[in-house]
Amino acid sequence: MSRMSFIEFKYGGFQKKLSRKPTHQLERQKSNVSSKTYQPNVEEMKWVFDKFDTNKDGKISKEEYKSALKVLGKGMAETEMAKAFSAIDTDGDGFVNFKEFTEMMRNMGEGVNANDIQSAFRVYDLDGDGKISAEELMKVLKKMGERCSLDSCRKMIRAVDADGDGLIDMNEFMTMMTRTMKPSK
Repeated sequence: MSRMSFIEFKYGGFQKKLSRKPTHQLERQKSNVSSKTYQPNVEEMKWVFDKFDTNKDGKISKEEYKSALKVLGKGMAETEMAKAFSAIDTDGDGFVNFKEFTEMMRNMGEGVNANDIQSAFRVYDLDGDGKISAEELMKVLKKMGERCSLDSCRKMIRAVDADGDGLIDMNEFMTMMTRTMKPSK
């Protein structure tokens, strides 16, 4: 089965289209980023589950799973997809419920690591300057199908902006992304 991180579930469909190579600014910031891994909380896993469950029936069908993998750019052969789905569908009912989904997420490895978060940061850092502006945030959210005004994006930035420069740097992004996650032991 293809290994996929939690961050890839949330942002993976856009990484290929939007990611940039790390800049020197980002490279300097990496040294300040912890190498810990973090486990997503239940609310975050529920958010991802709900994105997969497109018909909102409380379970993920094979077709919904297949569609989600395509959106995330994780194309795989039909037989490989069927094997992966069967491995997740532990009760054999032909669907993945939230309990099976959370078990899969917990068994996938060490959780979210600093590299996953740095990749997600680069999705939003469109100009590659090592900072996320309200304008960049708005553009990415729009590409993800979310509606957000520039004023709302500025408010989101201010909520995370610890140093008051009106931008989000890697350290601020790391703090935001891991605020609700528990460090792995």
